[in-house]
Amino acid sequence: MLRRFLARLYWAFSRWTLAGGKAPTRPSVLIGAPHTSNWDFVLMLAISWRLGIDVHWLGKKSLFRGWRGPIMRRLGGIPVDRADPARVVNDVVAQVNAGGVFGLVVTPDGTRGGNDYWKSGFYRIARETGMPVTLGFVDRTTMTTGLGPTFDLTGDVAADMGRIRAFYADKAGARPERRTEPRLREEDSSPPAS
Repeated sequence: MLRRFLARLYWAFSRWTLAGGKAPTRPSVLIGAPHTSNWDFVLMLAISWRLGIDVHWLGKKSLFRGWRGPIMRRLGGIPVDRADPARVVNDVVAQVNAGGVFGLVVTPDGTRGGNDYWKSGFYRIARETGMPVTLGFVDRTTMTTGLGPTFDLTGDVAADMGRIRAFYADKAGARPERRTEPRLREEDSSPPAS
């Protein structure tokens, strides 16, 4: 109740507009992109609280040190050791398989500074758990943020990422100069589809 009230208050006074689709009707991997600013975190909470989505999110383990740890966990955070990203995927898959299904927010473009590739953990988690992906977005050019389509990944990385790229093609993020094109390293190393 309190979270929904705070979210309504936020959207009433924010320069941003909540747009796009409705909350997914089943547990999903929620992609947060383009991830270019710390404000993306506030927007993610405001979206999920307004739409009533119970979310968890992956964050670098340094965010969970000291007094921040209990707060971050209460907000749905799961600490990630970037030195061992495969372990994170395995841990999340184990939680889902044990019945701990939840909406998982992942920022596959990694850091807010821009990269050459998205990290593939979201793809592996979605495929290994059978969860669909929901495309969340931030677009400063229109001052809108929200949720786009929800769909199942097929296992055809190039086709799935083509669909994701098409959705994000006109989404600039809060800091457009830091945007990373949605592309997985696996796309460049796999043979083209016939």
